[in-house]
Amino acid sequence: MNKEAVIIGGGITGLAAALALQGKADYMLLEKDSRLGGKILTEKAEGFIIEGGPDCFLSEKPWVAQLAASLGISHRLLGTNEEQKGTFVLSKGRLHRLPEGLMLLVPTQIWPFVINPLISWPGKLRMALDLFLPPKKGGGDESLASFVRRRLGQEALDKIAGPLIGGIHAGDPDTMSLQASFPRFLNMEQNYGSITKAMLAARKHKAVPQATQDAGVAKTYFMSFRDGLGELTAAVIARLDQERLKTGAPVKSIASSQEEGKRIYVVELENGTQVRSPALILAIPAGAAALLVRDLDPEMSAALKQMPAVSSATVSLAFKAADIPRKLEGFGFVVPAGENRKIMAVTYSSLKWAGRVPDASFVLLRVFVGGAHQEQLAQLDDGAILKLVGQELHDILAIKTSPLFARIYRWIKGMPQYTLGHLDRMSLIEQRAGQLPGFYLAGGSYRGVGIGDCINGGTKAAEGALQYLQENKFNPK
Repeated sequence: MNKEAVIIGGGITGLAAALALQGKADYMLLEKDSRLGGKILTEKAEGFIIEGGPDCFLSEKPWVAQLAASLGISHRLLGTNEEQKGTFVLSKGRLHRLPEGLMLLVPTQIWPFVINPLISWPGKLRMALDLFLPPKKGGGDESLASFVRRRLGQEALDKIAGPLIGGIHAGDPDTMSLQASFPRFLNMEQNYGSITKAMLAARKHKAVPQATQDAGVAKTYFMSFRDGLGELTAAVIARLDQERLKTGAPVKSIASSQEEGKRIYVVELENGTQVRSPALILAIPAGAAALLVRDLDPEMSAALKQMPAVSSATVSLAFKAADIPRKLEGFGFVVPAGENRKIMAVTYSSLKWAGRVPDASFVLLRVFVGGAHQEQLAQLDDGAILKLVGQELHDILAIKTSPLFARIYRWIKGMPQYTLGHLDRMSLIEQRAGQLPGFYLAGGSYRGVGIGDCINGGTKAAEGALQYLQENKFNPK
């Protein structure tokens, strides 16, 4: 069959691309799994709202709020429960609250930082040196760990940066590219001479995207929807022509041919069906894209293979509140690698978000397993994962009872890692992709792992495809 555009991948990136093409081009979206939404996976069970993948987006990036506004669901946006705001760090077996006023690893309020026991006095003095150390001279990529050690010291890396990054990106700070993952830190150092000075300046000018302000919802750093992030993907899917969305449609290969002087992509599915199209959007992870483009462009395929990803799992557990012997405070806690535990972090979902449990007599916890340091744990069978999670919760929170129920969601090689040299690889990949007319890559593997980044990338890819179709007179609608 012939289409004007084909999208491979039905996660939020592919769905955003489809929405941008809706009514403007004859497209088809192909998804290998039986469901759309990708890593956004919200389940409702026994009155609980459970997130299998991400549970939030960042309000400082406008694209989710803008999409929600265009879909008419801004009123469904949900901020975090600020009465419970706070993150704890496990240190020597005890939970310590991160100092109030800590912004992006840096204290912006002196007294809460001074009296907080998490960082030793030598560690605090070393962090304070950031105010006086000169910026690094010379270019070249640097790891996040190297940057934090240089600016704030080893203890700040071990007890703050490392566990926070591990809990968010499931990554290893020693291999993460500062330029690709946290360019803001580099800009702060270059523009202000110190990340502490930069954060103090930024604290005076805090802003929330206009789309979120207009919605009249709580203006918090982390945002979701009342019934979970699945509300967003469901709203996008409802706007699309359902006959254009093909699930259970794994792609076997991509070839190309020249017809009347123009390149046509031939997408062959595992069942033998072929879809021909002048525009092609790959909204899939880099590893999967590498396999599909190996015949189109071996050099691009080789670069895509060098874009690593790590495996992780989330384990959601429901309890009676009366069965939690210790008072839960904050949104949860992160676990430094030096603690030698088998979990990366725990989120108190029922405290972080309103409406995640049937009533206040229940508690919903979300435990993170695997990541760069312990990938193999994410691939254990259900029984083994539940056993290790149960032991960790017993040791840290003194929980002795079995959960009312548990849900395990594995994401094998599901978390992209922007390792050292990522931007150089991206330059090569984008240069090679630019030589394939009508070909576009988008998704969390490339220029941002967040939900907003994926929406932005998918939308831009679709806009590029539309422009290409129009300029080459492929008659988009």
